[in-house]
Amino acid sequence: QVQLVESGGGSVQPGGSLRLSCAASGIIFSIYTMAWYRQAPGKQRELVASITSPGSTNYADSVKGRFTISRDGADNTVYLQMNSLKPEDTAVYYCKAGVVVSKTFRADYWGQGTQVTVSS
Repeated sequence: QVQLVESGGGSVQPGGSLRLSCAASGIIFSIYTMAWYRQAPGKQRELVASITSPGSTNYADSVKGRFTISRDGADNTVYLQMNSLKPEDTAVYYCKAGVVVSKTFRADYWGQGTQVTVSS
């Protein structure tokens, strides 16, 4: 019904930048929230940043001041600009969207993940 496709991951040196994108498509009435999570090897998946439909944002303490989440509502796309990257930011990054599919059905959908590696 709903697909999320992420792009923009890769390898970068410490201090570098990357921009992740996540595009939602399918049967979508509206999207009320979009978020980025990450999961490092051997660790639990954690919230990195989220943005609601009105534009309110929330960030994990570990990325505040370095990462910026934004959204293009017209294209159902969310971005994560990551600056001043650190080795501890290395993880698989997942996009999640809270989608209203119809008047009676809403659900969370996940992307397939994109690898971000920060290493010298």
